[in-house]
Amino acid sequence: MEGVLKKCWVVGVIFAVVLLSEPYGARAQQVPGYFIFGDSLVDNGNNNQLSSLARADYLPYGIDFRPPRPTGRFCNGRTTVDVIAEQLGFRNYIPPYATARGRAILGGVNYASAAAGIRDETGQQLGDRISFSGQVRNYQNTVSQIVNILGDEDTAANYLSRCIFSIGLGSNDYLNNYFMPQIYSSSRQYTPEQYANVLIQQYTDQLKILYTYGARKFVLIGVGQIGCSPSQLAQNSPDGRTCVQKINSANQIFNNKLRSLVAQFNGNTPDARFIYINAYGIFQDIINRPATFGKYPVSFQRIKL
Repeated sequence: MEGVLKKCWVVGVIFAVVLLSEPYGARAQQVPGYFIFGDSLVDNGNNNQLSSLARADYLPYGIDFRPPRPTGRFCNGRTTVDVIAEQLGFRNYIPPYATARGRAILGGVNYASAAAGIRDETGQQLGDRISFSGQVRNYQNTVSQIVNILGDEDTAANYLSRCIFSIGLGSNDYLNNYFMPQIYSSSRQYTPEQYANVLIQQYTDQLKILYTYGARKFVLIGVGQIGCSPSQLAQNSPDGRTCVQKINSANQIFNNKLRSLVAQFNGNTPDARFIYINAYGIFQDIINRPATFGKYPVSFQRIKL
């Protein structure tokens, strides 16, 4: 459970560094829609009604939200995608799929689900969750609604081609699958290299579906240094401070293959654009040069977990 919950601050740092180069303020909306796929790092309420241990619909979650209340976000206030939506000029946060209705879906939908992974079985020890394939199926349902709202498939396709699609999954496939051998057999079935290949193939299959259903602007977020996460430092570090290298090494294998996948898609789909976010490298830069980013390099100054 801790592996799912204690990563919020990491992704907050990542996107603050990547995207928050300008001060907050009113600005024109830069894209028509923002569609989000991921796990607890960006889940904003999709797990609230699920039978799951991976829920954040209770205090102290949300104590710094405005107004203060638990929303299903796995941190004290806004998630990174909330901040990104502000930076993109959206007047409202992107709604979770669980509650998105009517014309509101034209501004985008958040499909993320805590404990979710690229593999369907990932996170099953925590209860219900919506895997990457399930999130993509939900997106397909959204596309059908968009076609109905806009009137025809061509208009919907034109609209979707101008939207941003953010995908950040993979952490749970390691923390809540591969490196949990007492529950999952994946580490006995595959070497880290083989497992990364399996993940990338399943990831690829879902990206192709998104492309078929209109997505053209993709942001693929690599896995961060989850071997340095608080749960891993507490459980598997020899001194409570040294990162767990076998986990970070496996993450790097996956990230390298994801980066190659981005290059492959950019070469084979000239009408689409794929961007890779090096979350692992950004995190390392913050560890190496913390003073560069100030006392509080993210907006989440009082994270309560």
